[in-house]
Amino acid sequence: MVNLTRIYTRTGDDGTTGLGDFSRTSKTDPRLAAYADVNEANAVIGVVLATGTLTDDVRAILTRVQNDLFDVGADLCTPLLENPEYPPLRVQSVWIDELEADCDTQNAKVEKLRSFILPGGSVGAAHLHQATTVVRRAERTTWAAIEAHGTEVGTTQGEGGVNPTTAAYLNRLSDLLFILARVANLDAGGDVLWQPGGGRVTAPPKGTKNSETDDPTTDDD
Repeated sequence: MVNLTRIYTRTGDDGTTGLGDFSRTSKTDPRLAAYADVNEANAVIGVVLATGTLTDDVRAILTRVQNDLFDVGADLCTPLLENPEYPPLRVQSVWIDELEADCDTQNAKVEKLRSFILPGGSVGAAHLHQATTVVRRAERTTWAAIEAHGTEVGTTQGEGGVNPTTAAYLNRLSDLLFILARVANLDAGGDVLWQPGGGRVTAPPKGTKNSETDDPTTDDD
């Protein structure tokens, strides 16, 4: 049980902060940028859930994801350490399997993409599109933290790298959130379609590369 009796500590007034293993690091450490972006993504998903316009199955998925993201952040703030006295919770590959299963189930509800789409539609869908972009940023900053610290297991407190499974989780999550945004728009008239030149030019005919490809914002590989 977590017991927070005081929110401010003043220990960060020197520009450092504590990591999950009780070591300290600069507030400009790439790790912090990574788990701050994860926290922001979680906050946006909280706004999505507050809209109250989602189906029960989507709400259940997002509630699970919110809990997962808290654990992703905890993983990112705890350097990898050999034989820790208190083993921390780490992101597991099975969590990624769950996201992929959700992607398949939810994507079956919407039509195949034959146009680029714009963020918008229902309030829930618009915020899910926003959550998608924040999660993609979180993935990028996680890879920046991995580049800075590596993925090696440390032997002393504070020296270990970053669990790369966190980045893989965020990659799949961005795909799922994009799909859920489309699902959220099913009762709002469907996707908001991109119009070339803001509608000032004719859209490319069906069968061309642009009209058949998925939205480029949906796939970071």
